[in-house]
Amino acid sequence: MTQIKKSPFGLYIHWPYCVSKCPYCDFNSHVAQTIDHAQWAQAFEAELHRVFQESKDQQVSSVFFGGGTPSLMAPQTVNRILETTASLWGLRDDVEVTLEANPTTVESDTFANFKHAGINRLSIGIQSLRPDVLKFLGRAHSVEEGFRALELAAKTFDRYSFDLIYARPNQSLADWQDELEQALSLSAGHLSLYQLTIEPGTAFYKDNVPAAEENLGADLFDLTQTMMEQAGMPAYEISNHAKPGEESRHNLVYWQGDDYIGIGPGAHSRLNNFAIHQIYKPDLWLNGVLENGTGEQKRKKLAPDERAVELLMMGLRLKNGIHSDKFQHVSGKNLQSCLDPDGLELLLTHDLIEWDQKHLRPTYEGRKCLDGLLEKLIRL
Repeated sequence: MTQIKKSPFGLYIHWPYCVSKCPYCDFNSHVAQTIDHAQWAQAFEAELHRVFQESKDQQVSSVFFGGGTPSLMAPQTVNRILETTASLWGLRDDVEVTLEANPTTVESDTFANFKHAGINRLSIGIQSLRPDVLKFLGRAHSVEEGFRALELAAKTFDRYSFDLIYARPNQSLADWQDELEQALSLSAGHLSLYQLTIEPGTAFYKDNVPAAEENLGADLFDLTQTMMEQAGMPAYEISNHAKPGEESRHNLVYWQGDDYIGIGPGAHSRLNNFAIHQIYKPDLWLNGVLENGTGEQKRKKLAPDERAVELLMMGLRLKNGIHSDKFQHVSGKNLQSCLDPDGLELLLTHDLIEWDQKHLRPTYEGRKCLDGLLEKLIRL
């Protein structure tokens, strides 16, 4: 078997607070009138020390501050978290440290302070470059604030990305082509382009807001792939596009099945094939850490079959798919034994999957119908 190199190891920090709640958002995000930043810094630091006890052999390759809106954090808190992380696990020389930001929380000194605190990559929630769409999406920023955020990001950070949402109700191909061309002119080498999905529990779901009709969604997806390929930023994951070398190394930790620690309300970890969940509600998480010494709510040892299914579901989101040696190393199972032979043959016949006994990857058409592909493929 091929020698497995030391895998990446990620740290995710969840900041649960936002300026406002967007109607499409199903993340663990909340609006609060007051926030005790000193308490939150204390809690994050304490939880880092606790989880270190079962991951001492690791070295952190990426840190991701997600949310919520982590750019609402005090830069001093970010610095404290990174210094604690470095003192415990150590940071790899090429560590990637990403912070999510919204344009409403952007000021030049804020970005400079986050860079000084240790952030070296920014992910900005732009979502649209059109004022009517920003209003529809419930965004608190204007188009001009979005441009300003990107301008400041370009001046402050060597690496930054931003998000856009497409396949919106009544969106035309021409509209999206114009918007994406503009986005490419503002890009630094990475774009996250998400089709609008109406998730249960969101305001859009309760109001019966429709996403784009299925055939239009497929046409918009095709247009997106063509334009991004031509721009030298092909998809490396279903919704994420990058120039070579500009991929989000932290998100690849998730998709490739590597171990990571999640700290903060509702954060998840995968560690030594345990699925670990932190307390969901922010106030209960904070009290749990400060009063009881832990933010953990539950953990479960994943059976080999469960881990295998998870690896298939995550790994087939990637253009490069899954390597059989890595799959067996992580799950303890032979990759081909997890595949339904009839389903595999059907998908191969219809050119939806590629399989050479070492690599399993979806084709272009396969990535467009991933849920159906997984349903046919997995035999566990």
